Amino acid sequence: MGKIIAIANQKGGVGKTTTAINLGASLAALEYKTLVVDADPQANSTSGLGMNPKEVRKSIYDCMINQTNVKEVIVPSSFDYLDIIPSHIDLVGAEIEMINIKNREERMREALGTVKNEYDFILVDCSPSLGLVTVNALTASDSVIVPVQCEYFALEGLGKLLNTIKIIQSRLNTELEIEGILLTMYDARLRLANQVVEEVNTHFKDLVFKTIIPRNIRLSESPSFGLPAIAHDAESKGTQSYLNLAQEILDKNGIAK
Repeated sequence: MGKIIAIANQKGGVGKTTTAINLGASLAALEYKTLVVDADPQANSTSGLGMNPKEVRKSIYDCMINQTNVKEVIVPSSFDYLDIIPSHIDLVGAEIEMINIKNREERMREALGTVKNEYDFILVDCSPSLGLVTVNALTASDSVIVPVQCEYFALEGLGKLLNTIKIIQSRLNTELEIEGILLTMYDARLRLANQVVEEVNTHFKDLVFKTIIPRNIRLSESPSFGLPAIAHDAESKGTQSYLNLAQEILDKNGIAK
């Protein structure tokens, strides 16, 4: 049985998509069968893994609204062990279309449940909101990774997200856990970045991943080539950090080949 991990933070620009793409590619490089689910209408995970969102025929939208069989929507990436469920701009309207649907919070769980046994990890890249699609992702997931950028407003809104997670835990998904808080965009030269690291570790202690993702030009530029960083520059600090994160998650879950 695979593990479904949502990557969520309602704050934009914190590294959710970068994490979905590069953690997914790192787990695949370690030969763990991985599925990336692009649950953001901006479809950046879709394009970042080499697909043109304009050419997507079926997406996570179809699974949630039309209950299309998820196996019809999964697309193999160009990398071994890595598949993707693409997104589409139609997902913007899903929130409104699901208003009158019975058990609307369960649509993604129902869809992913049919393929959960076929993957070691399923990573859900959430949109920067706490709307119904993100609620679906958290309801479908076993755990959640919360990326937090090492900048001034890092902790702003984090309490609201953690409160949303508590509500989901109490009402929709009692099994949901916090996989970890992931510090991203770290620049060791900046005093502020070091203060944020210290503050987050003080507040959240064991919930914080030991791996910290640095600011790295290879992480920034690789999506423009439709590649994860590991395929763009395997030796870069960004690539190595996500490989370390993948190993940390494997160790945390007691998984080893």
